[in-house]
Amino acid sequence: MATKRVTPVEKLTYEEAIAEMEAIVEKMRTGELTLQDSVEAYKRGKELSLRCETLLKEAQQVVQKLEGGVLVDVDAEELRGEG
Repeated sequence: MATKRVTPVEKLTYEEAIAEMEAIVEKMRTGELTLQDSVEAYKRGKELSLRCETLLKEAQQVVQKLEGGVLVDVDAEELRGEG
């Protein structure tokens, strides 16, 4: 990978981390990375994945707290406004 400024993973929002992971996957899929760049991209992708997992767990804890400690099942269709 070309040397460029990379935002520290811990400063990224969930949406930023997902977008960066999608960009990495696309670069890897098109074969535009060298082997070394692919390894570095994989490492970054793993860090991004862990960041997303952490942010999702934090969000889940907030929801549990708001729901009195009970994790409530949510219908995905309802969230999308289809229900």
